[in-house]
Amino acid sequence: MRLLLVEDDPILGPRLRQDLRRAGFAVDLVDNGIDGQFQGEEEPYDVAILDLGLPGRPGLEVLQNWRKAGMQLPVIILTSRDAWHERVDGLKAGADDYVGKPFHREELLARLDALLRRLQERNGPQLTVAGLTLDEEHQRVILADGEAVELTGTEFRLLRYMMINPGKLLGKSRLTEHVYEGDADRDSNVIEAYIKRLRQKIGKSLIVTRRGQGYIFGSSAQ
Repeated sequence: MRLLLVEDDPILGPRLRQDLRRAGFAVDLVDNGIDGQFQGEEEPYDVAILDLGLPGRPGLEVLQNWRKAGMQLPVIILTSRDAWHERVDGLKAGADDYVGKPFHREELLARLDALLRRLQERNGPQLTVAGLTLDEEHQRVILADGEAVELTGTEFRLLRYMMINPGKLLGKSRLTEHVYEGDADRDSNVIEAYIKRLRQKIGKSLIVTRRGQGYIFGSSAQ
């Protein structure tokens, strides 16, 4: 999944980016509100983490502009721990959740995971589709027979996105948009190689190719 992080702190921003990458997200970091708003409007992110105290354009204004434009991008805002009014204003403007600074990495990841579970209408903490269970903490997949299979970072992001969208036809361009970061090499032909590797790990029948169109994952692909 691809995440937009809008944070101007020169220490916190890169550190958060690394933490989120290790948690299995493709992350684009922007350090001001003007570019943050533009990125959110132009790129197909799955979720955004938005600081409110941004240079150029306040985070609250960025959020308000996104919502006025009809964008449904899920947003977690970062606020000062004691600024309760910022949290209220952010939620009224359309934020989905908030985290107060300073915060522990584990709290942000837990809130992010909870938000994604709600959006995906998952009842349990684990993503289970077509006999596969995704172990997001260890970035591996549990097969139907209980075997745990390790995944690379790209394999994990690709499989997670496909498991979130079972039975849907997913084109190469859509997969690259949600699996890679903005500055990554987005050669869609590379997706074919990762699909082949995933098939070797989870079984060929779970991912069906629709020539010239894309791929379908899950029970509907049988």
